[in-house]
Amino acid sequence: MNDRGDIFQEIEQAFGQGTVQIQETADRIPTAYAPAARAGDLLAYLKTGIRQPYLMLYDLTAIDERQRASRDGRPAADFTLVYHLLSFERNEDLRVKVALEGDHPEAPSITRLWPSAAWYECEIYDMFGITFKGHPNLRRILMPSSWTGHPLRKEHPARATELAPFDSSEDSFRSEEEELRFSPERWGLSRESESSDYLFLNVGPQHPGTHGVLRIALQLDGEVIVEAVPEIGFHHRGAEKMAERQTWHTFIPYTDRIDYLSGVANNLPYLLAVETLAGIEVPDRAKVIRVMLTELFRIASHLVWFGTFAQDLGAMSPVFYMFNDRERIFDIVEAVCGGRMHPSWFRIGGVAQDLPEGWERLFRDFLDGFPKRLRDYERMVMANRIFKARTVGVGAYTREEAIDWGVTGPGLRACGYQWDFRKQRPYSGYEWFDFEIPIAHAGDCYARAEVRVAEMYQSLRIIEQCVGGLPEGPYQAEHPLATPPPRPRTMKDIETLITHFLAVSWGPVLPAGEAFAGIEAPKGNNGYYLISDHDTHAYRARIRAPSFAHMQMLPLITRGGTVADLLAVLGSIDFVLADIDR
Repeated sequence: MNDRGDIFQEIEQAFGQGTVQIQETADRIPTAYAPAARAGDLLAYLKTGIRQPYLMLYDLTAIDERQRASRDGRPAADFTLVYHLLSFERNEDLRVKVALEGDHPEAPSITRLWPSAAWYECEIYDMFGITFKGHPNLRRILMPSSWTGHPLRKEHPARATELAPFDSSEDSFRSEEEELRFSPERWGLSRESESSDYLFLNVGPQHPGTHGVLRIALQLDGEVIVEAVPEIGFHHRGAEKMAERQTWHTFIPYTDRIDYLSGVANNLPYLLAVETLAGIEVPDRAKVIRVMLTELFRIASHLVWFGTFAQDLGAMSPVFYMFNDRERIFDIVEAVCGGRMHPSWFRIGGVAQDLPEGWERLFRDFLDGFPKRLRDYERMVMANRIFKARTVGVGAYTREEAIDWGVTGPGLRACGYQWDFRKQRPYSGYEWFDFEIPIAHAGDCYARAEVRVAEMYQSLRIIEQCVGGLPEGPYQAEHPLATPPPRPRTMKDIETLITHFLAVSWGPVLPAGEAFAGIEAPKGNNGYYLISDHDTHAYRARIRAPSFAHMQMLPLITRGGTVADLLAVLGSIDFVLADIDR
């Protein structure tokens, strides 16, 4: 990675001395404030004018600054826009901030630079009330169009008990029902072409593959898809708002419910960000245990995808075989963690407890039996001529398109780009393990399947190395922000007892600062951007969910296909609506 000062020198050479105001952050990601009037030009330069450009808009979010106590010399602002850019050539992130003032601030849209900005800007408009001039269709995206207020503003209530009792009159019910009616004009779609009338087909809000509550409005010319309009938000539960009222520790179970098929893989990026803020070094034993459980859940998640993908395309048997192996994985998880699908077992500074007696035999049995069954599943599905006919050449996109739309994980590697956080930016000890990063080249539904199947074999390799080389030592960091004083010491002096009581009841008070941590989750890059205001909970918690970016690409890769192709494309994306909606 480049020295963090290099990029700011390049910016000042192009735009002049003092163009940006540099901010130090706990995660050491180069961060700077740009003047609102020049932000658009600066972002364009970073994508197209600089050597080793920042090609991907990795994330875009906002912060309500009005109640923040720790300002640390930052510019005066009521709200801040945060553009998180990624340069693959530099293997470097860049965080560009823009300070905004006023109760109803405005900013120029960057959809002309990154098409993926469309949904991110809609989300910011929905959650914060910031308007983006030049946006092609600025609207609410997660909340109903009739919603009053902007939920991630600090004055917006966080609990239903803070609101008046719910009441719905007959008129308001009809009004809400009418809002659900699909109007093509609202989406910029025409009802007819020069030669024929278009048919509009409503798919959802549900999905036969049980990926979650999703609605897609299709504009059809016969059987051919002219346009597909995804409508999300049906699964929105306000996870980022919840983080503002839960302690650093009690928010851990909430992360499990984001990509609810990935278990502890949801805990890991959140805890890595918390530990960066707190300056906690996790012991080696805890790191390896985390990797072992995360890879086990990668296999569990991929098995659900593999079985339901085949089911979406008409093969009914594979899902039953694969769910059997998922149950075997859950038996291991239950023995180790006590929970199955949502164990919430990782902790700040390590894991909840050490591995139980007999844990190695459970893993060995799975490692001995699963590879043969996986080869059977591969032959059963991937070699099936009907499966190939439905997936080869369907829903394809190029590497450049994938980067432009923010695609990460298996979806990016299916375009022949061997980019994986576990290799490019090892975390939690991944640098200690020998494994390969599978790729495919066609970028279609079949290629995305090839990558995920191959990933399961690599996860087995990693787990085997964890089992055979688990280091000795503590499973929890001996750090005051991670571990309360030992119980025997609390019986000796009152100060230690008070410290123990506060650590357990209130949780740790993290130093003021900002940190992002991202991991290679089963569905793509999952990350948490946390801001501490020197408190027991997050001032702002941003969840960078891979499915949000991936679903936005649906219209591009379904145009010109058929309704039957739509199901193949949806299955190949491997999304979960809770990961999209949060």
